[in-house]
Amino acid sequence: MVSVDDAETNREFAESLDADFPLLSNPEGDIARAYGVVSPEREFPQRWTFYIGGDGNILHIDKEVNPSMAGEQLVENFARLNVPKR
Repeated sequence: MVSVDDAETNREFAESLDADFPLLSNPEGDIARAYGVVSPEREFPQRWTFYIGGDGNILHIDKEVNPSMAGEQLVENFARLNVPKR
């Protein structure tokens, strides 16, 4: 996960969810701009999910993320993309 929040805010967020995945803190926003989730017209990041394969290629971009259903959407998209379960 990439966030434009500072490292402390991300740490608190991860701890509140017992997150077992890495969070990248990018308050400068350069990564968010590179992926197109912020722009001069929209400085607040869009909530998009990028599915990136083991080879580093983007497999899919979900631009219709529903925060209350995000976990279920992840599972569905992983299955649709034939990502093996761990």
